[in-house]
Amino acid sequence: MLKSKVFVKKTRRGKVVKVVREHYLRDDIWCGSKACTQCESTNADTEVLSDLPGSVSSLCDFNHYVVLDTNAVLHQMDVLEDPVFQNVILLQTVLQEVKHQSYTAYKRIRELISVKERNFYVFCNEHHRDTFVERRKSESPNDYNDRMIRVASKWYNKHLKEFGKDDQDERISIVLLTNDIKNKERAMEEGIEVYTVHEYVKSLRGYEHLVEKLARATFKSSDGKVLFPEHLPLSAIQTGLRTKKFLQGTFFASRENYLEGTVRIPGREKEIFVQGLVSLNRAVQDDIVAVELLPESQWAAPSSLVLEEKDEELAEGEQEQIVQEQLEKTKKKQLRKESCRVVGIIKRNWRPYCGMLSPNGNAKGLKHMFIAADRQIPRIMIESRQGELLRTKKIIVSIDAWPRNSRYPIGHYVRDLGDCGDKETENQVLLLEHDIHHQPFSQQVLDDLPKMPWVITEQDLAERRDLRELNICSVDPPGCTDIDDALHCRVLENGNFECGVHIADVTHFIKPNTHIDEEAQSRGTTVYLVDQRIDMIPELLSSNLCSLHEKVERFAFSCVWELTPNADIVKVEFFKSIIASKAAMTYAEAQMMIDDTNRQDDVPTSLRQLNTLAKKLRQKRLDAGALTLASTEIRFNIDSETHDPIDLQSKQLRETNSMVEEFMLLANVSVAKKIYEHFPEHAVLRKHPVPNPSMFETLTKSATSLGVELDITNGKSLQASLDGAVFPDDPYKNVMLRILTTRCMTTALYFCSGTDKFDNFFHFGLAAPIYTHFTSPIRRYPDVMVHRLLGVACGAYNSSAAFVDQEAAEKVTTHMNYRHKMAQHAGRASVNLHTQIFFKNRVCDEEGYVMFVRKNALQVLIPKYGLEGTVYLSKKKESEGLFKFDEEALTQSFGDTTIHVFDKVIVQMSIEKKTIQSSEMQLKLVRPKIPGLSVEPVDSKLDEPDSKRLKK
Repeated sequence: MLKSKVFVKKTRRGKVVKVVREHYLRDDIWCGSKACTQCESTNADTEVLSDLPGSVSSLCDFNHYVVLDTNAVLHQMDVLEDPVFQNVILLQTVLQEVKHQSYTAYKRIRELISVKERNFYVFCNEHHRDTFVERRKSESPNDYNDRMIRVASKWYNKHLKEFGKDDQDERISIVLLTNDIKNKERAMEEGIEVYTVHEYVKSLRGYEHLVEKLARATFKSSDGKVLFPEHLPLSAIQTGLRTKKFLQGTFFASRENYLEGTVRIPGREKEIFVQGLVSLNRAVQDDIVAVELLPESQWAAPSSLVLEEKDEELAEGEQEQIVQEQLEKTKKKQLRKESCRVVGIIKRNWRPYCGMLSPNGNAKGLKHMFIAADRQIPRIMIESRQGELLRTKKIIVSIDAWPRNSRYPIGHYVRDLGDCGDKETENQVLLLEHDIHHQPFSQQVLDDLPKMPWVITEQDLAERRDLRELNICSVDPPGCTDIDDALHCRVLENGNFECGVHIADVTHFIKPNTHIDEEAQSRGTTVYLVDQRIDMIPELLSSNLCSLHEKVERFAFSCVWELTPNADIVKVEFFKSIIASKAAMTYAEAQMMIDDTNRQDDVPTSLRQLNTLAKKLRQKRLDAGALTLASTEIRFNIDSETHDPIDLQSKQLRETNSMVEEFMLLANVSVAKKIYEHFPEHAVLRKHPVPNPSMFETLTKSATSLGVELDITNGKSLQASLDGAVFPDDPYKNVMLRILTTRCMTTALYFCSGTDKFDNFFHFGLAAPIYTHFTSPIRRYPDVMVHRLLGVACGAYNSSAAFVDQEAAEKVTTHMNYRHKMAQHAGRASVNLHTQIFFKNRVCDEEGYVMFVRKNALQVLIPKYGLEGTVYLSKKKESEGLFKFDEEALTQSFGDTTIHVFDKVIVQMSIEKKTIQSSEMQLKLVRPKIPGLSVEPVDSKLDEPDSKRLKK
């Protein structure tokens, strides 16, 4: 049966067009029930809904299936995920609308559908002859969707009565769950058994605990004083956006001051500043907001205070301090930034948040304050009768709403993760907070793996170039088992060098559109934590069949150059190969081999040649404007039994690190050119946008305070300035400058070549006109995509049809950018967690450098451990009024003592146990010695002569 359906569609330029599509209706779509005697299923595995669903509901004490409407799925996923919900019918209409409104909720419901034991069945109601309905004239999309849900519910009831079991006691009915009162009233008028989710959950015998997980459905905005302006409706926002009265952007809360934030507007170079609770107007991290720019006379200056949110309103003295500071700053126009206020929320991007209850509340009370682990999330008010039990737990909470009369958003308790301070609990929080896919690989994924024992066939050999006799070797960090890359170098008869980078041929084992490919794409990247590695692909591939182990035959994708002795490229080739690595070394082992001049055998000779050429390649990059920056990285030594850190130290970089890096960069650039040449519209590339000059404000200000003028005109001038910033008294200050420069950089991004101009392909940090990622397909999905493109470009694959969907590639690269960011953040969080464990029972004095000077704090970097922390200056009453902060000079004066940015200080490091729930790294100033602030050293060897190095 064929019907026409008209869709209204907006083009990219905003033009509205009508699209007529043919809509095929069928009468053979299975209802999904085992109790049905009419619908025929050709596959027993497709039988989803049980023939005896039973019930634990006192309202519906009969066999029934539950039909969910859109609101129920959007707002009550925390309850629906409980195993009590089984035999649930999800309509195609509902799933499509959920996907449109919240991809997070859609992903969660799809996960439930995939669990066979839960009996969640997707019914294609819009393609069934008896459940498809035409949209009426003037009918709103919401009313149309609600009507389709009611029609499908009535059809199911009739269908199961006609073709279900004959036994009256075993007959199955339909119960519709909705939180839409209007929809519920119409369903009741039409004779449908219907309840709100709240009514149904409260009726579940033995599941009283689920009531606390219900999202609040209604809020009385009339209670209490109105604290915030009303959000504009979407219609008014859309009008304002069209007339340019409003701007749309993403809100980012400040980590240092909860009263401030910024809004990033697409197409605008500078972020727009937001200050004050009223201007923030209930925006939460990552929300898409509409903002109105303020006139220049109302622009504000960022606060110099490090300000944490309190459970109650700010103390009167603290309020006065903030107001006075802003009055002083407002007079200084050079400190003010373009400012705005939030007028409406276009899209909430709330998610479940991990954290703990505030220890300051009444554990026996009903209302509790929740403190999220993410400092950018405001405190959340929840109701729970389990306060005494939960006060020692890490828990998950979801936000339901943020009424105008509430100082805090209002949410509900979801579940507890375990005891506060327990390492396993903290690891679980870390993974959930950063959305890391850490569950074991499904059986479907494992079924896609090659069968063992795996053998190389004659056909494999015929399709590959045999490089097994070459002196190929790999150089990696200690303990590396997922070896992506290996190198070789040999002298040619003409005096040039043949250099090769050989990359694990992951795409030989992972074909497009397989379960393992979909899982790798979903995970996006391998996540490296201090004590574990969460693989992108199963271990059989990551640590075995794909990993380029020593003296084992492996498949590779090779990039081989002919280079002159001056490291100029004569030619480059790409081809599939088979290799047998002669040695798998750590950076330290390779360095020792290079340095030992008595070693003249093949592998050491190859390494020396690679190292010599790498230095020349590096110099060419620097001459082109590439940057040499710095970061704070540390390495833990982990106890093999307890898995706790027993030592930590800064990572040591050797020449061999740089050697490997240079050839990986060269391979990535060469591959980028090749795939772009072959696929100008579909190449997967990586760009590093040129930073806006405003991003260097803090850096240039800090450099000026040291008497250094940085030229930020371009990468080459910036690098020259950094190289020229010499500090004979303390060379580490140059490292500090480079660390700050790193933080001024924009984020590098994956993208599809057809979505941007070639001029924007530039990688600023590397000074490369075009760049991609090719060298790590075991741990990065973009590299897998690049391997497939390169395979077609060099003739290794015949078809490119699956790799040239620009829209699909753009979606995947956006997802990859998100996954890459979350993996990085998770890695840093893991370092912070293990640092706290390491210092748990330690107090030590260490040298540090002042990175930032704030009005009430010094932010200090400790090079030995690569750690940063805050020394608060005004927490002690007796120390108030002792400090004089100069924001222009970036100094804090304490009588005769002045502390500047980048000054060396000595701080005392310890873990402060704040409550039974939480602890955090605490830094106290030891030297310079300032009465009322500095503490006595724990190290008796730290005497006054030693502190003469510190600026006074």
